[in-house]
Amino acid sequence: MSADAHRHPTPAAPAAPSPGAPAQPGASPAGPVPHAGTPRASASGAPAPASSAHQAAPGRNPAGADPQAAVPSSYGTGVPAAPGPHPAAPAAQPASAGDTAPNGAPAAPVQGPPVQGRPPASGTGVRLDRRASDEGVAGGDDYTLQAPDPRVAPEPHAAVCVACRAGRVDDDGYCENCGHAQPRERDHMEQECGPVAAVSDRGLRHHRNEDAFAVGTTTLPDGAPVSVAVVCDGVSSATRPDEASLAASRAANASLLDALPRGTHPQQAMHEAILAASEAVDALAGEQLSEARDHAPQQNAPACTIVGAVVTAGLLVVGWVGDSRVYWIPVDRSAPAARLTEDDSWAAQMVAAGLMGEAEAYADHRAHAITGWLGADAYELEPHTAAFKPDRPGVVVVCTDGLWNYAESPDDMAEAVPADAAARPLHAARVLVGHALDGGGHDNVTVALVPFPAVPQGAGSA
Repeated sequence: MSADAHRHPTPAAPAAPSPGAPAQPGASPAGPVPHAGTPRASASGAPAPASSAHQAAPGRNPAGADPQAAVPSSYGTGVPAAPGPHPAAPAAQPASAGDTAPNGAPAAPVQGPPVQGRPPASGTGVRLDRRASDEGVAGGDDYTLQAPDPRVAPEPHAAVCVACRAGRVDDDGYCENCGHAQPRERDHMEQECGPVAAVSDRGLRHHRNEDAFAVGTTTLPDGAPVSVAVVCDGVSSATRPDEASLAASRAANASLLDALPRGTHPQQAMHEAILAASEAVDALAGEQLSEARDHAPQQNAPACTIVGAVVTAGLLVVGWVGDSRVYWIPVDRSAPAARLTEDDSWAAQMVAAGLMGEAEAYADHRAHAITGWLGADAYELEPHTAAFKPDRPGVVVVCTDGLWNYAESPDDMAEAVPADAAARPLHAARVLVGHALDGGGHDNVTVALVPFPAVPQGAGSA
């Protein structure tokens, strides 16, 4: 989530397209809406806590939710990508000839200083107030980091550090040898399910990934294929935003994959899925013990935004609450790209209601406060849904503001989407995440790509 927020009462939201009323995706449902961020606005009028999107990440991550794990393939929920190559462990530097310990025994290999104040892995580490040369080690001015003693190697099944490839990883996720923080499972996730693909990344500024996604495929009662993508963005100023986004994405995806094969109209199924996601996030607030609330009364309820898309052979349905978005990109670029959602934000509602001009609204300090979200402390929930019947093949881009902050207009998004995105959606999703990281990566970045029309099951990307 991004930017500072002030809680403020909101005017009535613009009416969403009614169920069963498809439209051509030549423009967004309510006209172009300028950029908006994602902190919440509330009725109390008090300022909301600032998001961490533009702040440097803290040194260590506080205890949070269990990392997102793989779930049955029907859910299509994101799983961690395989780690890439990492540097080999540094070679041990022998002590110089004649070096001895105080008791006359040969000196043990010297290990480098602990990282971030962590204690050395053994009693042979150098002191932080002396150079290596002061400890009797040849080499002079630098502290040296030695390979761990093979006699105290990690257990066969213990996690091994991805940096030094030798130290054991402790329960806090740090290497006991070099002190390197290990990547968490949700730091980077990729998933491909049939023709649908999604990628999520922590970004460069956040200390954890508060986004989540779920993708899947199924069939309608007549056997026609249908693809589903759901993306959720945790509200950073709320409690447990990472848990909220994960619970919402899973609940919405499960609801869609259950309702569509039973013949529920895709737009009605999307409406019901958002309600199911809301209930899942509300349940997180109910799990908090009264004792915990007494000790931390300032904590608010878990919250997140949601956006989803359902693609059939001839129909595209989108649904959302918050400021995550859906874009339509024609494959051959023969028609204009379009944004298919309208942000639930203070500035967008001021403009839509005619109360302020666009320039004035977005210059206001309340501009980037969201006015719709899932959570126990949200206003009356108003899921938005819209249906479209595109007249040509295209790609549906479902994303959080961590991406559209760097490609806000439909034309900018079309330019960032690779030309072969419909044929290679996973590759294209990786390219889009890279585009956001290259732009600064101030927020978590999540994007799902769904080719239109829906592709029969088994026809995945190359």
